[in-house]
Amino acid sequence: MATAKSTMPSVLAFEKKLAPSDAQFFAVNWMERNEAEAMCLPLQEKSVRGTISNRLSTKLEKDPAKLDAEVEKPNLQTVDHCTLPNNCDTLKLRFTLKVLSGVQIPSACNNQNFQHTYREAVNNYVEAISFAELAKRYATNLANGRFLWRNRVGAEAVEIVVTHLSGDETRSWTFDAKVIGLNDFEHDQVNELAQIIADSLSGKQEFALLEVVAYSRLGEGQEVYPSEELVTVKGDKSKILYETEGIAAMHSQKIGNAIRTIDTWYSEEASHPIAIESYGSVTNQGIAHRKPTEKKDFYTLFDRFSQGENLSQTEQHYVMAMLVRGGVFGQSSK
Repeated sequence: MATAKSTMPSVLAFEKKLAPSDAQFFAVNWMERNEAEAMCLPLQEKSVRGTISNRLSTKLEKDPAKLDAEVEKPNLQTVDHCTLPNNCDTLKLRFTLKVLSGVQIPSACNNQNFQHTYREAVNNYVEAISFAELAKRYATNLANGRFLWRNRVGAEAVEIVVTHLSGDETRSWTFDAKVIGLNDFEHDQVNELAQIIADSLSGKQEFALLEVVAYSRLGEGQEVYPSEELVTVKGDKSKILYETEGIAAMHSQKIGNAIRTIDTWYSEEASHPIAIESYGSVTNQGIAHRKPTEKKDFYTLFDRFSQGENLSQTEQHYVMAMLVRGGVFGQSSK
């Protein structure tokens, strides 16, 4: 291991090594999912008259007359939504995933000494551990359909088909997502797929291109859930969903977040994985699991790792997963 300390660069960035496309939504029937042509799912718009249901102020709660007046006000909303047609019971979701090599090389770095110690640390990881553990976890999150998010909930059956596209040659794997489940990563069914991902991340092959198709049997006419757009300017619609080429879709960022939900190393009592983040943040819970005060955050561990200090194996897994995620990690001079 390298022993020379190097100053952390002020300019340091890494390109992401897992690059998913947007995922488009289609409709099929479960019994004909592999034969029939899929129907594109467009967004629909509806206007509804809702009721006032938010928490009221103390004044309104104590004044029945004002409460009655408030409740009588119409809560008019125009929203996007998306449903399966009444003659199709299954959502088909499709995207591609490119797995890239070259994690040893920053896309931007202004410190040559750092580059030397960093590259040595990564090479030591690849030689000793490889990307086998990370690849197994990424492959599991493809096989279990975690990327379906709400479209996985309440499904009678979920099937995932992953195809490795390599020139004129293709190789496919079919997974029962419900059997694999969401809370652990010990599944032999994903080993072959994981090996392809590991070979690409470690540089044994330049890249791998995977096609991922998910079938979620939700029921005829049931609502499905594309990504929701961030509304920054108030307009006619209170909810705007995402589409590409007139087809309902899910953001590539949301797909990527699901694939990198592999961090069970944030706590010895971890009951479920969280997404790989610098501070182990889970925004919908308002929790940061990797606090700098506990020396478990990415920057504390990365500074030690990149300068040749010894980390535990799980700490190394976490740091490498953050580098696969990519980002800007330079140290400010302030």
